[in-house]
Amino acid sequence: MTAKIGILTLSDRASAGVYEDRSGPAIEAYLGEVLTSPWQAVARIIPDDRTGIEAALIALCDAEGCALVCTTGGTGPARRDVTPEATEAVCNKMLPGFGELMRQESLKYVSTAILSRQTAGIRGSSLIVNLPGKPASIRQCLAAVFPAIPYCIDLIGGPYLTTDPALCKAFRPGA
Repeated sequence: MTAKIGILTLSDRASAGVYEDRSGPAIEAYLGEVLTSPWQAVARIIPDDRTGIEAALIALCDAEGCALVCTTGGTGPARRDVTPEATEAVCNKMLPGFGELMRQESLKYVSTAILSRQTAGIRGSSLIVNLPGKPASIRQCLAAVFPAIPYCIDLIGGPYLTTDPALCKAFRPGA
């Protein structure tokens, strides 16, 4: 079975074609390196608009059936940064440990990581993870949290994801 993974880029300028999205492709590249089980990217680029973000998250989880949805952008303190609020609005359970670990990892590289409001949550049988917008930070954050993602998806009834243990050792009890 091929797992669907949503990649949602949130950017007013990238969605308007002002510049090329490099964040969504960074997520896809990381997943392409570490995942060994079959998967398919379902990518979207939309503006930083809370109503639109909520609708896109619901569509990726409910209509597209994505087991994992990675967002990029909109996690800072600026007025238009509303990704965490949109994520919380559509999730039935929040997993704050994801954001805590991503901030802790990012602080090793940049002191402004404390301004990040990344989070994660569950919608039905989908895991939504908010990532930063900078490609290098995306890789750092995914490397920190991805070992827990396959087991989390197991626990919520999603497909069985496997990883290349040389690049990402996914944790599963007893494994």
